[in-house]
Amino acid sequence: MKFRPNRSGINSLMKTPSSGAEISRIAERIASAATSTTGGDFRTDSALGTHRWRAAVIGNYTKHNDIEGTRRALLGGLDGAE
Repeated sequence: MKFRPNRSGINSLMKTPSSGAEISRIAERIASAATSTTGGDFRTDSALGTHRWRAAVIGNYTKHNDIEGTRRALLGGLDGAE
């Protein structure tokens, strides 16, 4: 028997609001744990990408001149951009 994942079903599941909420909750827990362990300044950001929700926990990063510039740089890093 060969296993064939239902890719369209998986993709649609990864875009639901409940999936996004869970991903955001997990990122917040990671940031909270990192802050309590190291005492640093950790932040989270999440967004719906082309195929899925994504989230990042960032600490001690170089800040850009504005919030949108910082957010763009962080989300670009998630995609492997420079």
